[in-house]
Amino acid sequence: MTRLLLDTSAYSALFRGHAGVIAALQAAEAVYLNPIVIGELRSGFRRGNQRRQNENELDGFLQKPLTQTVSIDAETADRYAVIVSSLRAAGTMISTNDAWIAASAMQHGLTVLTTDADFLRISQILVDHQPAS
Repeated sequence: MTRLLLDTSAYSALFRGHAGVIAALQAAEAVYLNPIVIGELRSGFRRGNQRRQNENELDGFLQKPLTQTVSIDAETADRYAVIVSSLRAAGTMISTNDAWIAASAMQHGLTVLTTDADFLRISQILVDHQPAS
């Protein structure tokens, strides 16, 4: 069984009924989000027409027994530095938020569940890539 850290794209895909994301979550022993993902989601909700509904769905998701939140701390920052330095040395960059999400996964030994191929560029983490359908 897998412990998954959802990125923003996977969370959104879940609520759009993405079969691969749903299957991965059903097989998971635990599901995690971090403050970066939660912040990206809440920011998106503020721009949308269904803010209240989306906020309620997120709050409900965070209350599920298998869902946990991991924190961002000084150790995460060290992992972030390793990832960003490695990407720069390879001439590859990803978004700052994705680097923080990856650092969080690296720190806690979690697999990133995503529809975003950028995470595949990060050699320090495990990725369950479920391409957008």
